[in-house]
Amino acid sequence: MLTVLAAMLLAGAPAPAHAATPGELVDAYQAAYDNPGLAVAVIDGDTVKTVLRGHDGDGNPVTPRTPFRIASMSKSMTAASVMILAERGTLDLDDPVVDVLPEFTMNDPRSRAITVRQLLSHTSGLSIRTNNEYAFPPPRSAADAVAALADKTLDAAPGTQFEYHNTNYSVAARIVEVRSGLPFGQFLRTELFTPLGMNDTTATEGCSDPSPGLASGHEVVLGLAFAVPEMPGTCVGNGGVVTTLDDMVRWLRFNQGMPDAGPPGATSLPLSAESLEELHTPQPGAGDYGLGWEERPDEAGVPQPLIGHGGTLTTWTGDMVFSPGTGDGVVVLGNAVGAPRLLSANLLAARNGAELMPTSNPLTVVNAVLLGLILLVGALLSLAVARARRWASRRRAARRPRVVLRLVPLTLVTVVGALLPTLIGVQSGSVSLQYWIVAAWMLPLLALFSLTCLVLGAAAVLRRVLWYRRAR
Repeated sequence: MLTVLAAMLLAGAPAPAHAATPGELVDAYQAAYDNPGLAVAVIDGDTVKTVLRGHDGDGNPVTPRTPFRIASMSKSMTAASVMILAERGTLDLDDPVVDVLPEFTMNDPRSRAITVRQLLSHTSGLSIRTNNEYAFPPPRSAADAVAALADKTLDAAPGTQFEYHNTNYSVAARIVEVRSGLPFGQFLRTELFTPLGMNDTTATEGCSDPSPGLASGHEVVLGLAFAVPEMPGTCVGNGGVVTTLDDMVRWLRFNQGMPDAGPPGATSLPLSAESLEELHTPQPGAGDYGLGWEERPDEAGVPQPLIGHGGTLTTWTGDMVFSPGTGDGVVVLGNAVGAPRLLSANLLAARNGAELMPTSNPLTVVNAVLLGLILLVGALLSLAVARARRWASRRRAARRPRVVLRLVPLTLVTVVGALLPTLIGVQSGSVSLQYWIVAAWMLPLLALFSLTCLVLGAAAVLRRVLWYRRAR
């Protein structure tokens, strides 16, 4: 039965081979990733094609005004807020952060050289290796996020290394608060969202904070979707915006430089064309990353570089991308995790007659393997627990060193169970027991596999030891 299930999960959903319509591409993506709800817009100058699929976490059909968390796409709005202050002369992008935010301090003298531009381009030297962003409890506000850096160090000298690090944008949000005198969410609303007619857009400080009309996102495991709360975390400035497809179309059209991007009757837009271009331009030492945006060269059959940004939380995901030269653009919003950038690329590729990328979900393979391991290891360890007395009686005359060696495999299984979730961040140089919480949200079957090894492995070792002592 497991073999049949694995084969079904490995089947994936290929992209349509013919000239696919946006609806067909969205359907192929939804079939592969099982997103319960999707809201997609394909922009062609003045024309906007929307594709809506599924439902929100309360079971309501997705509409152009259904709220979604947009995660790290929020960074483009934080960078725009800082640029508004720069246009007003309140600060300069190359000002040291300590000059515009005197409360900013770290246990590293190099931090005094960090500039506002380096925060926004992720070249400040802040790193997951010295500042664990997933520590619990998370900071509750931008001010708290800044205060939490007081005993931290940099991983690299400012300007010498690019590392995508959310705390950069929480510090930037605090700069906006201090220099404007307004809470960050209020500044976004009054200076950015309202002038653009984005009246259904708000921002939260915590990743799991409630927002008006926002239903839960989803965990999807082996095709089954469960509406669950978002994992707690600090999202102020870096990922806290809640918005709709209609409002995101306004945001993209504004960044494309469309003169009618604002509401009817608007006489001016929040930023000049020059400032928008600076936001979209890759920054020194940042590779393809600009200020809240990234350049995507050679993608989707578009001859010139695309400008975009994705966003992922544990129960939400999305992507936005546009071509400055053609006026094409795509917005993808989903209320579960997935690969929205793949869908964006295919939607643009279809418009340009380019080759489509296959649409398949590698997590189906991972989850199928994990499910098989849970069943197999769970059965073997349960058998070890049940037969502990028999195991001990057979070895009652054996010497203790030999018995200890016999316990090593089960002990290793137990240790692996305890440590496996902590290795989620090992590639970035961060290992922490608190990654158990991250695993529970991002890869629940990994957490369940680890828990199975830990609990049943420990129970088997303990019962064997106890029965061995009794047998002696």
